[in-house]
Amino acid sequence: MRPPFGFPSTKFEYNLNWHVVGVIKDFILQSPYDKTRPMIFKGPKYGSNVMNIKFNNNYTTAQNLASTEKILKKYNPAYPFEYHFIDEEYAKKFSDQQLIGTLAGLFAGLTIFISCLGLFGLATYMAESRVKEVGVRKILGASVSNIAALLSKDFVTLVVISIFIASPIAWYFMKHWLMSFDYRIQINWYVFVLAGITAVIIALITVSFQAIKAAIANPVTSLRSE
Repeated sequence: MRPPFGFPSTKFEYNLNWHVVGVIKDFILQSPYDKTRPMIFKGPKYGSNVMNIKFNNNYTTAQNLASTEKILKKYNPAYPFEYHFIDEEYAKKFSDQQLIGTLAGLFAGLTIFISCLGLFGLATYMAESRVKEVGVRKILGASVSNIAALLSKDFVTLVVISIFIASPIAWYFMKHWLMSFDYRIQINWYVFVLAGITAVIIALITVSFQAIKAAIANPVTSLRSE
């Protein structure tokens, strides 16, 4: 028989008569990567040096702390009053994941910015190389929206293809990372749909400036050398 969490096997007494005052649901006490194991919270009668206290919501945190400190100093004056908030202790367990998420967000933003610069450069080069084609189309009656859509279509097609390639790869690595947690969420399909729509919108915003600029240019100027 393995002793519950918190009891060294050399000191655990199996024949004690325990008085159970309550049963709680499972929760993450230590690392979020570990499974929840059987636990027993001991009271002062069994040598516990930690107390879990729920404050009265009718009083402020400062008032509750002051009252608790007064009581503990009265009955245990030899030891200093030290306290920790449960929500802060839980937050520390996920600090590494939050740091990874922050760094991933920063690098993702930097990657998107660099990609937009490259896309803007390609759109500029494309608009300059097809300036005569745009002039001819305008003379033949093409509207500004038709020309802008024509110049943006190739870039949007490439972005859509990249989404179909990147989504399975992202799903695989995200699933592999989530598998390290015993308690985890499921990856929903709409996450990739929203990411794909966002990528297409960013690409359109980046390309549309050069596409519209080329579409509204005077065709006489672009065809003057012909």
